[in-house]
Amino acid sequence: MAGDFIRVECPDCENEQVIFGKAASDVVCAVCGHTLATPTGGLATLESDVVEVVESRQADAL
Repeated sequence: MAGDFIRVECPDCENEQVIFGKAASDVVCAVCGHTLATPTGGLATLESDVVEVVESRQADAL
């Protein structure tokens, strides 16, 4: 499975949280409950600021 784990900052409370870039369900802030990302069937739509890419996972080439 390819995809990135990214650290995002909540626009409401400035909490930083690590999420998967291809989230399959809504991701909410653990502190205030603000929606950080919503699924789209591929890359999630981010509603927060990206701080950094924590880990980038590439699909293995066959």
